[in-house]
This record gives sequence, C-alpha cells and structure tokens, in this order.
Amino acid sequence: MTARLAMTAALLLVVAPISFASATSPDQVIREASDLILDSLSENRETFKKDRQALYQAIDEILLPRFDRMYTGGLVMGKYWRRATPEQRERFISALYRSLLRTYAEGILDYRGDELDVLPVEGDLSEGKALVETRVTLDTGVVTPVNYRMRLSDGGWKAYDVIIEGISYVSNYRTQYAEEFRAKGIDTVIEELEAKASADRSAEDSVGGAADGAPTETPR
Repeated sequence: MTARLAMTAALLLVVAPISFASATSPDQVIREASDLILDSLSENRETFKKDRQALYQAIDEILLPRFDRMYTGGLVMGKYWRRATPEQRERFISALYRSLLRTYAEGILDYRGDELDVLPVEGDLSEGKALVETRVTLDTGVVTPVNYRMRLSDGGWKAYDVIIEGISYVSNYRTQYAEEFRAKGIDTVIEELEAKASADRSAEDSVGGAADGAPTETPR
C-alpha cells in the first residue's frame, strides 16, 4: 500500500459536507466527493501549508461526521474490545483518530488529483453494509483498485475501512495492535499511542470530538 494511494483514499472522504448530506447511496457519496475535492484543495492549499491548525481543524470538521470511528476502533481492537473498559475504548479510539487525522491532513498538502472511476454499487443495501469499488489512475498510468467498506448509521453512509490493492486498513491495524495488546497490555498500548498522537497536540486541541456511540455489532 503506497503512501500516495493511502493519501488518495483518505482525501476522498474529506470534502464538502453537502456531498454526504445529499447522497442517497454509498457510491454517490464517494462519487460526489471526488468531484468536489480538487476545488477544495485549490482554494485552501496555501493557507493549509502555513497554518497546520487550520488544516487539522478543517479536515476534522469534514471527516469526523463521515468516518465511523467508533465502529472502526472496535474492529481494530478485535477481541480486546470486549476486554477493555469503556474508558480504555474511548482513549484508544480518540488517539487512533488523531493519528489518522494527522496522516490525512499532511497528505492533503501534496495531493494534485488523480483520475477516479467509481463503480456502481451492486446488491442489496437493506442490511446497511456496502462495498464501494473505485479505480484510481495515477499520473504514471497505473490503475489501482481502492475500495471502501461503508455502513449505514444514524448519520447516513459512513466509511469504516479502506482496501487498497487488496490490503485492508482495518485488517492491517488489527493485526498490528493485536500483537501489541498481547505483548504490552491494553493500557501500555493506549499510552504509547496517545504519546505519539500528542506530538502535534498543540495544533489539534480543538479537533476530534467524543466517540459517538458503541458499535451495534460485536467486532470480530
């Protein structure tokens, strides 16, 4: 999974709020996002380069309502979700979100726009789950699949996993943190993640709200 593709996948989730509010299907969410992203970057790039707080704040306001961070965090923790206390869960989710936010935010500064083809979603959406398949054509001409797992919640369709070249973000992090939870314990892993996230805390004090409700499904 290349850094550029990861950045591209992230950026498709952070565009004007009207896209998500008006979209009626998960593929429409992604399609409208891709149409608007270049304008957003064009208007704010120089400001973001000079003001990281503005960058983090802008992306947080757009990403937070559209990314199912509680559900994602539960999936990443796996079996350790059931072993963690509510406080540990919230701390892990918040620190993980801040880490992702910084990654997305820094990536947005260098994004110049690649060609994106969003494929129509097929199948029954009544169960509230969908896989949105896209094809990203890089400026080298290489075409790469970037797919999104999405679920329907009270706030509409939200992304909870990104699959780039067949590699799942959730699966990767779940494997990584399972090893760390087993070797170090839940508290130590959370403390280390919080310490890493706090490196840019001064620029992020106002971003990343409280987790918005527990997963409706037991993470597996």
